[in-house]
Amino acid sequence: MIYTYLGPAGTFTEAALLQVPDARDSKRIPAANVNAALEMVRTGEAEAAMVPIENSVEGGVTTTLDAIATGEALQIMREALVTITFVLAVRQNIDSIEQIRSVSTHGHAWAQCRNWAESNIPQAEFVPASSTAAGALGLLDDETTHDAAICSPLVAEERGLKILRTGIEDNAGAVTRFVLVARPGPIPAPTGVDKSTVILPLAEDRPGALMDILEQFVVRGVNLSRIESRPTGEGMGKYFFSVDVDGHLAQQRVADALTGLHRVCPDLRFLGSYPAAQGLSSSVDAHNSDDAFSKAQQWVSGLKSRLAK
Repeated sequence: MIYTYLGPAGTFTEAALLQVPDARDSKRIPAANVNAALEMVRTGEAEAAMVPIENSVEGGVTTTLDAIATGEALQIMREALVTITFVLAVRQNIDSIEQIRSVSTHGHAWAQCRNWAESNIPQAEFVPASSTAAGALGLLDDETTHDAAICSPLVAEERGLKILRTGIEDNAGAVTRFVLVARPGPIPAPTGVDKSTVILPLAEDRPGALMDILEQFVVRGVNLSRIESRPTGEGMGKYFFSVDVDGHLAQQRVADALTGLHRVCPDLRFLGSYPAAQGLSSSVDAHNSDDAFSKAQQWVSGLKSRLAK
């Protein structure tokens, strides 16, 4: 297997990729950004890409949500969760936080350490980086101007960076969710604890448009674990919804909900059913069980068999 991931080496994304059973012994190619990683999959340069999609503090990673919602179809094969903790790394000539004038990191990392930064390094300017590791590696480059970086302990230790503070995240125990994305292919078999992801374009901006979508899940007892709206870029009022549901395509209630959604949103994009990284199987009311759906379909089929020819 050839994998790609949001690089450089030492990012939280690589840590997520290493949770895939064969990834440690496979070729791993770091990509400069999420779009580049997904493009490598689309062109066949890599067989799968690990990218961040959601954070327990900041919510959805918009770059990923937008990139997998458009362009050539992709499929989510699995997800991984990584507990996030940050350190403050500095150049060798920095001995105290009072000397720091600029700090570089990824925007999501900055958001997760903003309160600490405002309290401890209020004089420091934030310099956006493509990843936490990229900001950290900039400390080794004489051409970059920032003198500190917020990054993972792993990359700081691997690169021998000077660490002034550890555990600087505002929310201890914050988690980032990553997804392994490949070209469309076989859907992983249900495990009993699964998720499915769907992209739902809003056909028109009108009262009740979102309700038409949501009721397809409600009436079938399908739980939504995430729903986010994103602009399509085609003008004001043009949106799509990125939705995660508890359940698998193999389950009748999920399949029936997708059938109903296709009537409402014929341009929907099914991104796959895959094992959930953690959690319990959803409780399902008796009337939403596979057996109930099967009996209902048999009953209707019996009625239709009596139709006059």
